[in-house]
Amino acid sequence: MDISIDFMRRIARAAAAETLPRFRSQAAVANKLAESFDPVTEADREAERAIRALISTEYPDHGILGEEHGSENISSRHVWVIDPIDGTRAFISGLPVWGTLVGLTVDGDAVAGLMSQPFTGELFYANATGSHYEGPGGPRKLATRKTKELSQATLFTTTPALFKGAARNRYDEFEKQVQLARYGTDCYAFAMVAAGSVDIVADPGLKPYDIVALIPIIEKAGGVVTTFDGGPAENGGDIVAAATPELHAAAMAALRG
Repeated sequence: MDISIDFMRRIARAAAAETLPRFRSQAAVANKLAESFDPVTEADREAERAIRALISTEYPDHGILGEEHGSENISSRHVWVIDPIDGTRAFISGLPVWGTLVGLTVDGDAVAGLMSQPFTGELFYANATGSHYEGPGGPRKLATRKTKELSQATLFTTTPALFKGAARNRYDEFEKQVQLARYGTDCYAFAMVAAGSVDIVADPGLKPYDIVALIPIIEKAGGVVTTFDGGPAENGGDIVAAATPELHAAAMAALRG
């Protein structure tokens, strides 16, 4: 099925109405985990409520899986996967590299998705027409870079600290092979793969709502997104996205050791 850009824009606007007024507002932050820090804000919860309401009205038979408000009707062939603020740590730190992620799976495959960054006025989206950008500089179709060699690649990860034990050693060796490595930016780094500014993103331990929306944006721009062992990314896990099949294969080999 196709999802119209008009509906994606409506989702982005509804989420922005809840997130933007609370960004850089010194609002209260709650911690979801007693043993560590997993922040959540009122903006997360209210943005997801707004998105869910739109989806339920437009597609009442579809299922929904959201980070903050759980699942409903996920036995449906069509399931929307929502992360109202991917990058809550950036959000509470006042950094505009967070985004709203909303993706659609059909029979488990991600077929459409959006990443909205309302502070910068950017919308990255994919539907049946391909992968697209709207924002500063004007609308355009997205395309990944054609980088094939690790030695020419720009690599992002949220932080190397997420790699544990032997995986950290493999990551450190992997990083030595690339031209440039940078950290942070959560979903924004994945969007930059689709936009042709970043070549590889490697992030372990992702949840479905961290990645589903981004899969079609990257794939329809020419990139590849899988788990480190080459499996489908829709269920989350250790995820690597790359600009080309050749670069993806090289990255997987390095990450597996």
